[in-house]
Amino acid sequence: MSLLTRRILLHYGLGCASLPLVSSIASLTSAQAQPTAFDMDLALAPRYEGSADAPILLAEYFSLTCSHCASFHANTYPSLKAEWIDTGRVRLEYRDFPIDGLSVYAHALVRALPVTAYSNMLGILFARQREWVTASQPLLELQKIFRLAGMGSDSFNRVIDNRPLQRGIVDKAQAAQRRFGIRATPSFVINNRQVLAGNLSYTELAGHLADI
Repeated sequence: MSLLTRRILLHYGLGCASLPLVSSIASLTSAQAQPTAFDMDLALAPRYEGSADAPILLAEYFSLTCSHCASFHANTYPSLKAEWIDTGRVRLEYRDFPIDGLSVYAHALVRALPVTAYSNMLGILFARQREWVTASQPLLELQKIFRLAGMGSDSFNRVIDNRPLQRGIVDKAQAAQRRFGIRATPSFVINNRQVLAGNLSYTELAGHLADI
């Protein structure tokens, strides 16, 4: 069992027992878990911003419950988008790396939205992170946010119960640990080779990108 899996199991066992709609994370590995009706391949497919012809692929490993990730998106991402993504020099790929049980649900929920709504919802979740992460019933707060994106209660609950989707997200994070040694969020991989860790300032990140 990887470090990531142990941390998620511990969080579910000790930190989320009172959450509404929550089952044990151990059921992610259950052979009896059944997928919901939506397209699983599409839900787990890569999410990008920027031109497919960009010379630099910048992969961001992030957790929606990570305060450092929220800080990056508030302080560094706007300049990265304006100077590198929108100008066609960088294609940003979002790669899930949930660090606790609640983040597994959040990542699953945003991936269940239409692809065109993905990046906007990330921005909303990061901007309102403290509001839902620290709530006494965080899933209820998430449900309110996703209702604004057109996700009704039935669809929300189906995602919460979708163990194959959640397991797919965790599996990809574990693969990142093995391939790139990802251990913390945020972390960044440039062109699937150079690994950077930490809440980088725009100046720091742009310096690395300029060296490519």
